[in-house]
Amino acid sequence: MATDTTTLDAERARIRDAYLQPPAERPASTARGLHHTALVSSDVERTVRFYQGVLGFPLTELIENRDYPGSSHFFFDIGHDNLLAFFDFPGLDVGPYAEVLGGLHHVAISVDPQRWEELVARLADAGVEHEVHSGVSVYFRDPDGARIELIADPLGEMYGHQVL
Repeated sequence: MATDTTTLDAERARIRDAYLQPPAERPASTARGLHHTALVSSDVERTVRFYQGVLGFPLTELIENRDYPGSSHFFFDIGHDNLLAFFDFPGLDVGPYAEVLGGLHHVAISVDPQRWEELVARLADAGVEHEVHSGVSVYFRDPDGARIELIADPLGEMYGHQVL
């Protein structure tokens, strides 16, 4: 089934015209920032070795998950007071990660352009399959299959477009 991109482009333009305000007219957000995004880990130590050891995101805390006794809730510093968090669920068979409509597609984390080059090399050295796009994005899956993007564009910018 072919997609009618002309209709989709027109709908995107309609929504943009109806809701997107110029930066000078845009109200301040009611939020302070992203506190954390939580993903599922099937193996706490493997996750720590990957995110801290390969990607260089320091582990900042490891506590018991208040919602499930015996479960861990742990956090990594991804810069600018933002955290990437994980839960494990010992004893539950949560199954493998599945990308589904209405679910998580990927987590995009901004990194300095020079650091981006280093991290792409570290992924290769660690044997992590990855794909580079547009010279500034690298996509890969974490040990549990979640799709992660490291993007060398500055915060608030994406592929030359201001998004903030």
